[in-house]
Amino acid sequence: MKRKKTLVVSAVTSIAIASLLIGFSDSNTQAQPAKKEDPYELSPEVQQAYQQLNQHEAIQRGLAFIKDDHDQTIQDQITITEIPAPPFKEEERAKYYMSRLQELGLADVQQDEEGNVFGTIKGVGNGPTLYVSAHLDTVFPEGTDTKVKEKDGKLYAPGIGDDGRGLASLLSVVRAFKESGVQPVGDIILGGNVGEEGLGDLRGMKYFFSKHPEVDGFISMDGLGASEITYLATGSHRYEITYKGPGGHSFNSFGSPSATHAMGRAIADIADLKTPSDPKTTFTVGTVEGGTSVNAIAEEAKMLVDMRSNDEEELLKLEKKVLAIVKEAAQKENKRWNSDEMKVDIKQVGDRPAASQPKDATIIQSAWASTSSIEQEPKLKDPSSTDANYPMSLGIPSLTLGQGGKGGGAHTVDEWFDPTDAYLGPQRTYMTILGLVGVKDVFQPLLEKRQ
Repeated sequence: MKRKKTLVVSAVTSIAIASLLIGFSDSNTQAQPAKKEDPYELSPEVQQAYQQLNQHEAIQRGLAFIKDDHDQTIQDQITITEIPAPPFKEEERAKYYMSRLQELGLADVQQDEEGNVFGTIKGVGNGPTLYVSAHLDTVFPEGTDTKVKEKDGKLYAPGIGDDGRGLASLLSVVRAFKESGVQPVGDIILGGNVGEEGLGDLRGMKYFFSKHPEVDGFISMDGLGASEITYLATGSHRYEITYKGPGGHSFNSFGSPSATHAMGRAIADIADLKTPSDPKTTFTVGTVEGGTSVNAIAEEAKMLVDMRSNDEEELLKLEKKVLAIVKEAAQKENKRWNSDEMKVDIKQVGDRPAASQPKDATIIQSAWASTSSIEQEPKLKDPSSTDANYPMSLGIPSLTLGQGGKGGGAHTVDEWFDPTDAYLGPQRTYMTILGLVGVKDVFQPLLEKRQ
């Protein structure tokens, strides 16, 4: 269905959508300098939907509940964070989270074969299906102390924000639906997914979407703040590169090819690669290991290589160059010692697709309008790598929304979270969900069914 866009909304507005309809003119106010950024446009359909949302008593009751639910949400955040969820070992946290979804009365609560847990708020009409999720896993290895400590009003613990905050916020959103009595038109699947971090390679998303073709849109509850909207996906390809040779004594076997020398040749040539700044395209050799002793010719050496780009074509170009260098390094090491014993094993361990969608897509307009409706300043964020990458690459409208509060030290043991006004995050997600799936007897869904 084609939608005309007629109302121009300033990219710096922070007032409710209802206010947008009466404009910003003031005869007693001096004209302001023109903004550098292009104004953002909302379609008449989105304007009308959010005007109705902002005036509906039950929906406002849900927003008020989320604010009042702040302390419970913080306690949930602490409880969830203290349950370890190392990469590929999310079972304990998943079991707990599934029990919480069951307690809240979601329909069809289940855990799939990959480890994702989720349930459904059933819609009352033949509307679209929206999937909303926060990731269960953290980047921290088994044995990391995840006990939450409080100091000067801030919470400190590995994973307290990423994504303990998202998981807790999702529970608050579910409670808001129960307390408000709002009935969505479309179905809402809500839960926690595995495999977002590191070498998890979005395995939770890939599995879920392979089994749920009925899903028409996706929201990832990840990150902090309540103003930015992540709608573009940075892709990444990751490889484990292993060089293998004969090895030997550093003196007696001198003249044999060395796995660490071959790897060193590859690293040096990779480091000299040139990549575009627009679209931003990057690379790094993240970890290296190998050899057995200072006086031994290395028999094996291994490195992990990460390549990223905001454009899939540029990512593939970079990948081709890096893999050519990796193979050539083994050949150079063999040639240096007149040998054919140096081999290289190339294993892809990560494939997060780059993807994009128009910034005026309905799902993004809904997030923009929702941000304004809670009196925050909407901003379209630069591309990032999140769970939304995969469904977006499938052509499914997808975005990532921060869940309020402030923080720092993500992916370190010193991670911290400031819960001041953090309720704004789940409030925005709640409003975005409602706009997309529609509300019975209020308005029809903005999100279109794909099938």
